[in-house]
Amino acid sequence: MLRVAIAVAVLAIYVYGLVDVIRTDATLTRGFSKTTWIIIVVFLPIVGAALWFLIGRPRYEAPVRRAYAAHPTAPDDDPDFLRNLEQRRRNQAEAERLRKLKEDLETKRKNDDAPRGTGESGASGAGDASAEGNPEVK
Repeated sequence: MLRVAIAVAVLAIYVYGLVDVIRTDATLTRGFSKTTWIIIVVFLPIVGAALWFLIGRPRYEAPVRRAYAAHPTAPDDDPDFLRNLEQRRRNQAEAERLRKLKEDLETKRKNDDAPRGTGESGASGAGDASAEGNPEVK
């Protein structure tokens, strides 16, 4: 019974060590490359797994908490900033377009009002003067 328990424990350590090596990111392994660690664990089951847990496995440290909120470092890396910048540019262009349209409308009104105003007052003034000044017209 003791032999079976030892065999199961050895098999569990071997399988767990091999799976752990395979699942670990290659850039996080320490000592050797990931491929070398897999070979060590496969060919030296107990010793390889023990070495992996002692030497090769990456040390996971608690993430460093920053005092400030996680924002992009530069404004051009911030999608919200870029979106707001584009929106401001569109708003300015729209405001400029509306300003030009209003100026054109005012200019057109002044141009339309000026001839009509002088034409009407000139025509009515001439008609009144000719009617009053010419007895033949009456």
